[in-house]
Amino acid sequence: MRIFLISFFSFFLFFSCSKKNQTVEPPPSTKSEAIKIYREALQSLKDGQYFIARKKFDQSESLLPQTGWAAKSALMSSYCLYSMNNYDEAIINLKRFIKVYPADSNISYAHYLTAIIYYEKILDEEKDIEPLLLSKKTIEDFLKKFPDTDYAMDLKFKLDLILNQMAAKELSIARYYIKNEKWIPAINRLRTVVDKYDNTIFVEEALFRLVEIYYRIGLDDEAKAAAALLGYNYNSSEWYKRSYKVLNSDYKIQIKKDEDEDSLVKRTLKKILLIDD
Repeated sequence: MRIFLISFFSFFLFFSCSKKNQTVEPPPSTKSEAIKIYREALQSLKDGQYFIARKKFDQSESLLPQTGWAAKSALMSSYCLYSMNNYDEAIINLKRFIKVYPADSNISYAHYLTAIIYYEKILDEEKDIEPLLLSKKTIEDFLKKFPDTDYAMDLKFKLDLILNQMAAKELSIARYYIKNEKWIPAINRLRTVVDKYDNTIFVEEALFRLVEIYYRIGLDDEAKAAAALLGYNYNSSEWYKRSYKVLNSDYKIQIKKDEDEDSLVKRTLKKILLIDD
């Protein structure tokens, strides 16, 4: 992640600021001093002295309010906070930047860095789901606002990872309920994986667990329907093979593709999720 963000600095390594970005022209001495401090801050940043760099960027911004230099200084200050893992303060700084400099040419980067910070705050799937939900929403908001930026592809990849983590959490909870023979809550968690996270790597196991539970509690048709959906989409997977061991050995799962490629999936899914037409 840090390596990916290094490319960001290539934009900031030049030391001129176009007049069209300067809404207020400060006295020459003030401007010269601010640029000097900005250069010192940039050098401190390159040397890994993030705390010193952050203070200098803040000082540079205060000397050149409402200018392009101030906007760059504010954004670089946020990056310093991020580099020090001071995530909460970095987010506050970035939100201020977005509010104060909404027309800045680097506004997409400010939103991107905000999304990255929320992403890096994610805990593993056994922990609280709130960081996952917040990161997911932040990334989705970015992709709506800036779909054609260089940062969008990176965030799309991270969104897939987040969805996998959310599915993993649901499946982990479902396993706990299965272990304690709490079938209804387990089914609800597994249905969530199948319904909301069907493009993740965990949907196969979720379908297999549904086969297990439905068969155990006597819902043979539902078990067969879940196995059919598993076989239709993942007929070479280990989870599909294991479903045979659960069902009656004389029962052969029928896998027939309809003319409408999605029709069987949708029909079977309704049965699994107990959705009425």
